[in-house]
Amino acid sequence: MYMTIFASGRIEPTFFRLGSSLIALAALVSLGLPTGGAMASDGANPAAQPAHSPPVHSPPIHSPNESSESSNGLVVAPETVSAADTQLLALMAAEYDWKMADSGAVRAADGTWGAADRLPNIDGPAQKQRIAHWQASLRALNAIDAAVLSPENRINASVLRTLLDADLANARFKSWEMPLNSDSNFWTYLDSSGGLLTPDDYRRYLGRMRDIPRYFDQQMVHMRSGLARGFSVPRISLMGRDQSISAFVTDDAQSNAFYAPFRAMPSTIPADQQADLRAQAEQVIRQSVIPAYAKLLNFYQKTYLPRTRTSISVQNLPDGAAYYAAQIKEYTTLDLSAEQIHKIGLAEVARINADMHQTMKDSGFKGTFDEFLTFLRTDPQFTAKTGEELLMISAYVAKRVDGKLGETIGLLPRRRFTILPVADALAPFYTAGRGGLEACWMNTHNLPSRPLYNIPALTLHECSPGHSLQAALAEERDDGPMLRRTSYFSGFGEGWGLYTEWLGIGMGIYRTPYEHFGRQSYEMWRAARLVIDTGIHHHGWTRDQAIAYLADHTALSRHEVETEVDRYISWPGQALAYKLGEMTIRRLRQDAETALGAKFDQRRFHDVILALGSVPLPVLEDRIAQFIAAGGQ
Repeated sequence: MYMTIFASGRIEPTFFRLGSSLIALAALVSLGLPTGGAMASDGANPAAQPAHSPPVHSPPIHSPNESSESSNGLVVAPETVSAADTQLLALMAAEYDWKMADSGAVRAADGTWGAADRLPNIDGPAQKQRIAHWQASLRALNAIDAAVLSPENRINASVLRTLLDADLANARFKSWEMPLNSDSNFWTYLDSSGGLLTPDDYRRYLGRMRDIPRYFDQQMVHMRSGLARGFSVPRISLMGRDQSISAFVTDDAQSNAFYAPFRAMPSTIPADQQADLRAQAEQVIRQSVIPAYAKLLNFYQKTYLPRTRTSISVQNLPDGAAYYAAQIKEYTTLDLSAEQIHKIGLAEVARINADMHQTMKDSGFKGTFDEFLTFLRTDPQFTAKTGEELLMISAYVAKRVDGKLGETIGLLPRRRFTILPVADALAPFYTAGRGGLEACWMNTHNLPSRPLYNIPALTLHECSPGHSLQAALAEERDDGPMLRRTSYFSGFGEGWGLYTEWLGIGMGIYRTPYEHFGRQSYEMWRAARLVIDTGIHHHGWTRDQAIAYLADHTALSRHEVETEVDRYISWPGQALAYKLGEMTIRRLRQDAETALGAKFDQRRFHDVILALGSVPLPVLEDRIAQFIAAGGQ
């Protein structure tokens, strides 16, 4: 999964997307991160890949538009700029500035945006103001003559329209009244201070800490409203999640996670100022932070959790079928029904299942498939002895990937990433890993549930050439509207992440049948999501049915299976993005290989894809059609 700022319905520190539950509105200001970012760019050597992709079926999307192209694969506008182009770019610039200000960011003297001394206002009037703004922005976009836009600005217009449509769709359902799920929430990342370098940086961090009580109170008002109309997270998926709140209810200020940035402060800050800031931090944590988290914990345990719904299907929410359709559209950017997705998933599960059985035979295992899964889950050779050992194996995979990147990607980023463990407060119910601009995170909690044969695929996806590399290239892109450069679409981004797991075959990353099976199990995991997500939210599956289906078809541990199913229960539609995005990319690659023959260069193909940044999948479809029409140039 890609870590991104303001991703709709989730907290992921790198890109931004304002929508859905507004869970992540506080992410930028709480992290103290710079606001730059986008997605990636890359390139190819056929010798480093399988000669041709196996048939992969995904739904057709759009027809191509003509465009010109720069040497790095970016689509570029013609020299003549129309009035419509000027209007669109002005609208996108205004939308970006509005989003930043609305999130609680402040503009510096040099024009850049940074963290403020407050968290965003999310009360009822503020929500109404957001809706009015989005409606006005959509009217302004509709007034622009799209027919005369440059090719690049047609992409920009598609990005803006998709963002606004999703924002307004979520507003229709008042998604802010359910600002959490089993995976993400509004309270966990507020202690992520980012790079605090100056006394003013620390003062703004203190200001955000002082604002937590007000921010939590507004969230609780929305959660009460959601409960009153039956719009809540399923209770079963929230069990134990209060640990992530209680972790901040400490006996003293210095042991609190919010105090961490004050333990080792930059030497450029005078000692007397450091002492004063530390004293302020202890006071604010004691008087504001700890009481706010204690109040939230009491509300969560005694008011919210007991009144959450016991049903698990989104169909049981008010206007649930329409809400699910909107979530599918937002996360996949495709016009597919739940039933269509369910059938696509069943077909993919059958295809991958045959591959997994063949790999089991290749390993020399003599028992049944179920016995093989039991062997993989229980044999100690597949379990790291320490968290550090798991991190070291992931780091070694990343370095081996480095040796193959030049054969796979044309344009490589300057920025480097690190590999870190998931924070203790999150780890018990967090996914196996996440990737972001500065780091990718590996979950070292419950090591028997983190088999080492999965680490190569996980590292490819989250770190390189997946999300961390993807984010670095995006950040280094220096053209185009900031709104475009800092927006994230799950179908594209997660599709790329899953696609990079497949790229690892040609890169030689998987060295044993078990590691190959780990990759296949991960692919099966994403295919099974199509079946399970729609099974729960369209066909009415029970939690036990979903758990059994995922456990029977993958080598995931029982802990991972239950964590994942609870995620699908509480976060409808999001998990569909991965496989549908990957299938689209692999189908487009197959189209390009077939059409171009010996002219096909995977580095060029990848550069063209990732130079787009992050876009709706129909835009990707258009761009690859242009790439093929231009002879792979």
